[in-house]
Amino acid sequence: MNTLASRVAILLPIGGGALNSPSDQARIGFRQHDNSSRLQTFGVRPLSTPKAIAPASLAPVPNTLAPVAVIDIGSNSVRLVVYDAAKRAPVPVFNEKVLCGLGRGLDETGRLDAEGAKLAQSSVHRFAALTQAMGVTDINAFATAAVREATDGAAFQAAVEEDCGFPIRVISGEEEARLSALGVTAEIPQAEGVMGDLGGASLELAHLRSGENTNQATLKIGPLRRAYGSVKDGCIGEYIDGLDDQLASVPWLQSARGGSFYAVGGAWRTWARMHMSHADYPLSIAHHYEITANSALNFVAQISALPLDALANLPSFESSRAEAIPFANLLLKRMIELTGVTSVLFSAYGVREGLIFDRLPKKLKVEDPLIAACRNLAAMTGRATADGDALFRWTSPAFADETENEARLRRAACLLADLEWSEHPDYRAEHALFRILRYPLIGVAHPGRAYMALAVASRHAKVDEELIKNALYGLMGKEETSRARATGLAMRLAYTFSGGVMSLLQQTALKRDSNRLKLELPAHADVLVGDVVQSRFRSLAQELGCEPQISSVPI
Repeated sequence: MNTLASRVAILLPIGGGALNSPSDQARIGFRQHDNSSRLQTFGVRPLSTPKAIAPASLAPVPNTLAPVAVIDIGSNSVRLVVYDAAKRAPVPVFNEKVLCGLGRGLDETGRLDAEGAKLAQSSVHRFAALTQAMGVTDINAFATAAVREATDGAAFQAAVEEDCGFPIRVISGEEEARLSALGVTAEIPQAEGVMGDLGGASLELAHLRSGENTNQATLKIGPLRRAYGSVKDGCIGEYIDGLDDQLASVPWLQSARGGSFYAVGGAWRTWARMHMSHADYPLSIAHHYEITANSALNFVAQISALPLDALANLPSFESSRAEAIPFANLLLKRMIELTGVTSVLFSAYGVREGLIFDRLPKKLKVEDPLIAACRNLAAMTGRATADGDALFRWTSPAFADETENEARLRRAACLLADLEWSEHPDYRAEHALFRILRYPLIGVAHPGRAYMALAVASRHAKVDEELIKNALYGLMGKEETSRARATGLAMRLAYTFSGGVMSLLQQTALKRDSNRLKLELPAHADVLVGDVVQSRFRSLAQELGCEPQISSVPI
């Protein structure tokens, strides 16, 4: 048995022997190739066949959605993401990135970076081995700017395909822009403004109006294309001219006034985390971090004034992005100035998520991404008796004055109300607060995430004011904090009254009449109204500024 298969087979014994014979390999779709000559083009020795590894399926339950893998061979990084399924809110179960720099010096040489090609090929081989071990058969591999432009890109593609046994799709710049825009609108269905996806060797742009991609473009600019050492050293005049010439070739950019700039790509997410540290922001989640355009420009100016050694000392600076940050900083300034956007929103959703979203049926595409994500999480963690939809309906009359977005957040919170049911009672509130604050939710801004976190925490216990101050500082105002508490108290009342059996709520009603909050129930249900229920009902009424009233009504 070859070395790679031997190591993994020890971890994944299959009883009947390793799948290493030609007949076994043929049975599961192995492709036999003598690819030595192709690999030697890149100075890479032929690697052991990854498919000689026994699968350990990620979807062991029959009839469940199968996991799906996306392998993104980018100009700067090569990444594998395995999602639990191709669905409205796919959950990443494995995510690994290797910074290879395939596109380094592309403008000067016209070829892939030699060392980067070696690293990328071996990384994709590892990814192939991992997906095989996980039992993932739905593998979507694609390559972007560096491979599509380099004179040796086709040879690299063929060599990696032969080595790993699955096809690699080299997508056009226009297709990359379309999929990146789809990724953004999958997470923000009503996105309005300009999307920019900055890779190592290209910039993809899209004009988004009410979630629709109305124009798109791809530009051959990126931090790795040329020797950008002079950018880092502060001599950037020629690169400003080059950027401006490229951006001027996109006629619709200056007409895309207002809205947000949706910044996609690792360099901009690193920039976002640096800004978070600078602003003493309570979260470190770059996804859906939003700041005003003026705030972004102020920070751009501060970064531009620093030499590289001082820049490297800033909190959250990633040394692996040292080449990219100065360029990304300059480009962000130009994009804000050209488009006249009023805010910048950083998105972790891009081409990979767009690829998943693109293949979904229409009935799934129209689902609310936040609600879908919360249903996923609830299904993984909640009790069988939990019913977030019933809880949402029962509590709704107490919040008749809420906006559409407030109702959406309350619904999401209701779906997660049972999230911490198995934790120790003394820690449920705190765990709920931090878990929702930090969970990879989609379709929700950071203030909405904070609202949901406080609501579900308050469903378990009164949340300490000091904890709120430290964890949620700046994310919510006084009114939003009170509404989140009230949502939590309403959920707590429902769970206390019903013991978590939501069907018991069907014969009762929560009503709000002006400044009076009423709990109506049939006479035979008064046995369920003990001191604790009455106390929690009074707490809810007080938070809502109402007088409490419990009354019996005819069935």
